[in-house]
Amino acid sequence: MRVDLNCDLGETVDGRATADDAALFPLITSASIACGFHAGDADSMYASCLLAIEHDVRVGAHVSYRDRAHFGRADLEVLPAVLIDEILEQLAALAGAAEKAGTDIRYVKPHGALYNRIVHDDRKADAVASAVAQFSPGLPLMGLSGSRVEAAAAAHGLPFLREAFVDRAYQRNGSLAPRKWPGAVLHGEDEIAARALTMVTEGTVRALDGTLLSIEVDSLCVHGDTPDAVAMARAVRRALAEAGVEVRAAV
Repeated sequence: MRVDLNCDLGETVDGRATADDAALFPLITSASIACGFHAGDADSMYASCLLAIEHDVRVGAHVSYRDRAHFGRADLEVLPAVLIDEILEQLAALAGAAEKAGTDIRYVKPHGALYNRIVHDDRKADAVASAVAQFSPGLPLMGLSGSRVEAAAAAHGLPFLREAFVDRAYQRNGSLAPRKWPGAVLHGEDEIAARALTMVTEGTVRALDGTLLSIEVDSLCVHGDTPDAVAMARAVRRALAEAGVEVRAAV
């Protein structure tokens, strides 16, 4: 049994890091790097790619709505054609930084409000998958299992990496609970590590209302900007190792 462990990194805002990237890179196997639209810039992208090479971590593109004002967490209405162009712009920016550092993009993961929108919005999901396929046919797309973007990825010939979140609560329909809800962002490294292990070994997670959900997991995510993210990632790695689960990049 094995699983990938990814983290959203390179999310600098006005030159200030929102996560302890240097401490997190050694603990993960894949890094979803901000491409400038919700956070990050050319310098942070390049620095993140160098850290990825140093720690044998796969580079992923963390694409977003053009929304630095709300850290990509505002649900914007963007025409599919515009969204495709914006995703291609972000992919090109990270690809340039990755090439300069000596690596490349191995997968694409949408961020924030865009990620949540393509769980149920067919048009937006198709736009995201179309952009990825235009940029690099066959490049894996990461998202929520059973979502509309999983179907869109298949329609565009893209491998799909099913993601589960160790530090976010779920609704009974399998989507993430909005951050404004009480209990939506989880804390406590021991509880989170146990939750992660159950996700991987049993394929289940408890929703906020107590419903037991079935999930399929290729990659676990720890949000870099979650308080105590480093302790959480370390606890998750330890729990998985003790249970005999190999932590390895999915791509």
